[in-house]
Amino acid sequence: MRGAARRIVEKLRLQGHRAYFAGGWVRDFLMGRKPLDVDIATSASPEQVLRIFPRATPVGAQFGVVKVRMYRRAYDVATFRTEGPYLDGRHPASVRFSGPRQDAQRRDFTVNGLFYDPIADRILDYVHGKADIRKGILRTIGSPQERFREDKLRMLRAIRFACSLGFRITPDTFDAIRLLAPSILEVSWERIRDELLKILTGPAPGRGLDLMHETGLMAHILPEVEAMRGVAQPEEFHPEGDVFTHTRIALGMLRRPSPVLALATLLHDVGKPPTFSIGNRVRFDGHVDAGARIAEEICRRLRMSNDETARVVELVLDHLRFMHIKEMRLSTLKRFLRRAHFEDHLELHRVDCASSHRKLDNYRFACAKYEEFKAESPPPPRLITGNDLKGMGYPPGPIFSRILEAVEDLHLEEPRLTREQALAYVRRQFPLTGSGQTP
Repeated sequence: MRGAARRIVEKLRLQGHRAYFAGGWVRDFLMGRKPLDVDIATSASPEQVLRIFPRATPVGAQFGVVKVRMYRRAYDVATFRTEGPYLDGRHPASVRFSGPRQDAQRRDFTVNGLFYDPIADRILDYVHGKADIRKGILRTIGSPQERFREDKLRMLRAIRFACSLGFRITPDTFDAIRLLAPSILEVSWERIRDELLKILTGPAPGRGLDLMHETGLMAHILPEVEAMRGVAQPEEFHPEGDVFTHTRIALGMLRRPSPVLALATLLHDVGKPPTFSIGNRVRFDGHVDAGARIAEEICRRLRMSNDETARVVELVLDHLRFMHIKEMRLSTLKRFLRRAHFEDHLELHRVDCASSHRKLDNYRFACAKYEEFKAESPPPPRLITGNDLKGMGYPPGPIFSRILEAVEDLHLEEPRLTREQALAYVRRQFPLTGSGQTP
């Protein structure tokens, strides 16, 4: 990757243009982290870049960005620029091409405002980014309020970078986020979702939740999660503390979670605040069903896909089923363990227990059965269908589902069951009356 990007810089230099690696690659390079990609900044205009690289593609010509392919990989090559005021809270009203010093000044945080010359092997630092990396601090370039008013999403990005880099947010930057937190709702939910999921799947999601609370962003983005703070739980089951504390710890215990699993972990107890009651002890009657409804609302708000939403809701809805897993009928157990993405259910159950009472017996039982069933032959095909039931005289309707599920359960428990035996079972268990109805 670095070699290909250097080759692009060399070709630009040969044509008399300045060109450097820019932004996050430089930051990660200085911190000894593995960079994910390389962006290149240059004095060449988009038209000049396209002449040097005829197969390149303009992806943001109005902002001077061209995508150049080199050795089967694409790199963003952007012209140095300064920007006019941000009238829509995301895009500048005007762009003027400039030099590296001016280009650095329009970026968000000092640690992202550095350039690297791969030919001379030197850093260009116009914003004191190297010093801030050494100090482990995150601060905006210029006025924090001005940077955040230009693009409100930068408030969430500040929290993401603080968590992923392990940096402290400077007091003036932090205060600006608190002041402007309500304006985060001016950002599209798609952009909020993407930053939020990066925080939840990053190296310090618990700290991310804390920072979102302390800055006030959580109350605006996810008031349902903010409501979990201070909601007490029975100490014998949750010695760790309130619902928010439990959720915070559970998130931090996840191992390389997908966005779906991370979001489901955040929301698995979101139904507890509205169902909180105190009788002989603290109770949350119906919190699973309430949580599933709230989780679906949040997923819709965040513009998650239908498939992602269904998976999050299913994880929330089923996270307590493990309590009774040892008492399940064999057919019920197999049906549960063979559902799609069951590894996510296992992982949510593990962190749910490990972050509270720490009893993992049911988790170990589920893991053993999961591996055992995986080693078996694939689930058997259905022995009978709805057409068979019609031919037997059963009227179409809800009875079809009951019968087919009962036969499937029997087949899971008795894999050698034949079609004839299944039909006989149906006649015996669901007898038809003279009117063609089941009793």
